[in-house]
Amino acid sequence: MSIVELRQYTLHPGARDTLIELFEREFVTGQEAVGITLGGRFRDLDDPDRFVWLRAFPDMTQRRLSLEAFYTGPVWREHRDVANATMIDSDDVLLLRGPNFTPEPDAREVSLTVCHPSDAAAFDAYAARHLSAAQALHRTEHAENDYPLLPVRTGEDVRVWFGPSPAPVPWPHQRLRLEPVTRRPTRSAPRGSDSPSRASRLVG
Repeated sequence: MSIVELRQYTLHPGARDTLIELFEREFVTGQEAVGITLGGRFRDLDDPDRFVWLRAFPDMTQRRLSLEAFYTGPVWREHRDVANATMIDSDDVLLLRGPNFTPEPDAREVSLTVCHPSDAAAFDAYAARHLSAAQALHRTEHAENDYPLLPVRTGEDVRVWFGPSPAPVPWPHQRLRLEPVTRRPTRSAPRGSDSPSRASRLVG
């Protein structure tokens, strides 16, 4: 299993496609060049100002080394001002351990669940019955974040998986509907419509 970051960015209105174009052109190969494995990159279908993505590392030591190399390297130095100008908040980050996740090339929509189980053993039993390897189950990595220039969420013990949940989830959880960025964007629901708000998608 890898060390995985699940990163959710809140962006300035209308800035998402600017960041995605820059990210796909410069930051995918730029991170891969220093040993980072990129996972899926997504538009949040219910929030037009949210960008969600994953990246993975073999272990915590390699994470620190790779992040140092990228964020002090030429690709980030050249493009950081443009990238940062699109962002309101980039600190919503879960540090996880799991297999990483990349959607199938023809995927139109991906469901992401972030669950806060109150009983780890009960969740393990639930996962054994209802989740498959294809759903790429991840768990919180509790190791100290040794690259503090990039904060991660602490004080949580979460489970994250992809794809539909075949049985009701009996713990508080958040579900996101995501569109892979390799697809042409679909129109997000307008604000104030009947689409569920981010608060209403926190269930339990």
